[in-house]
Amino acid sequence: MRVRRINLREQKYGYDIGLLFVTIFLCIFGLIMIYSASYYTAIVKGLSPSYYLNKQLVSTLIGLGLLLVMAAVPYRIFSGWLSVVAYGVGLVLILLTTFTSLGHTAGGRTRWITLFGQTFQTAEIVKVGVIAMLAWLVMRFARKLRGWKLWLIMLGLSLIPALLVFSNDLSSSAIILSIPIVMIVILNNNKKMTIALAALFVLAVIGLIYIKTMDLDKLMQFGRWVDEHTPLHEYQMRRLYVWNDPTYDARGDGYQVLQGLYAIGSGGLFGKGLGAGTQKLGFVPEASNDMIFTILCEELGLFGAFALILLYIFMLYRMLRIALQAEDAYGALFTIGVMTQIAVQAFFHIAVVTNLLPNTGISLPFISYGGTSSIFLMGEVGLVISVGRGRREKRQA
Repeated sequence: MRVRRINLREQKYGYDIGLLFVTIFLCIFGLIMIYSASYYTAIVKGLSPSYYLNKQLVSTLIGLGLLLVMAAVPYRIFSGWLSVVAYGVGLVLILLTTFTSLGHTAGGRTRWITLFGQTFQTAEIVKVGVIAMLAWLVMRFARKLRGWKLWLIMLGLSLIPALLVFSNDLSSSAIILSIPIVMIVILNNNKKMTIALAALFVLAVIGLIYIKTMDLDKLMQFGRWVDEHTPLHEYQMRRLYVWNDPTYDARGDGYQVLQGLYAIGSGGLFGKGLGAGTQKLGFVPEASNDMIFTILCEELGLFGAFALILLYIFMLYRMLRIALQAEDAYGALFTIGVMTQIAVQAFFHIAVVTNLLPNTGISLPFISYGGTSSIFLMGEVGLVISVGRGRREKRQA
């Protein structure tokens, strides 16, 4: 009876209650973890213990407001020229960030731009623009451009921003490129295409395994060649060395990885207790952002980590339902794009902090400290909820 009441309420108000609830829950849980992971850092810097919490709370409230607005607005108004504008704005901001003095550098990476006194991460805007643009492209030209022509245009439109952010944000570049690949896999009914993409994925996995098991001296020789003949930076190659052997440069590039692994290992099954972790006390760099999953594992243990992963799976399941029931191609593909972004970003974060992938510096969706990411992710979820509302409204009519 309880499930039936929820279904009736969804039909009456048009909101996917499950998706709305899990999004808000993740944001609240993220605020708790950000405070736990950042209060010591704030005190050391002479700030209020709740400094980072207060900043993230403001961003969360703005994001929640944007979510509700996007959920209430019919998503179809974004399925035209606004999608093209979003894509264009993202490209312009990336160019300004990379090639002008407006770009803000931190930790040796220029990922942020300062406009009107506010600093925000431009890659988050680019991700939304790419998702919207690809969804519009398929809806508008799928009948005229079929098969390989459509796929190549989709990959090309994603490759441009991916290359622009590549040198400063490898993880965002990978996320941007994963969006059209997932869309192509879902859209195409060509067995050759499916086999080709599967083969590329297998080759990539084999390549990673080979690098992981490679002799460190040989890997360093290869790294010197790559540094001389490719646009990869030296610090990116050093991360491969650390990934291959976490004890490489244990006081330098390997320090963050090793301290993160110590935090995960010390948490055990149920953790030390919320707020009782010690690795955040100046040991794990970026504890409230790129490494927040390690603090979660230390304080809540493997049980807490597994519970968080289940929440992500539930969120993706609700989005998949909306995509399958969407009224048109734009709504379905936009939802698939948001699903891909959240899934890949969460996977990358967890894989990086557990040293399954090289360290690229990536936040955990809805959990890590970062105002730009929270605001835009919640806005995207709001538009996905609007897609679900459109389908239910059509059924009622």
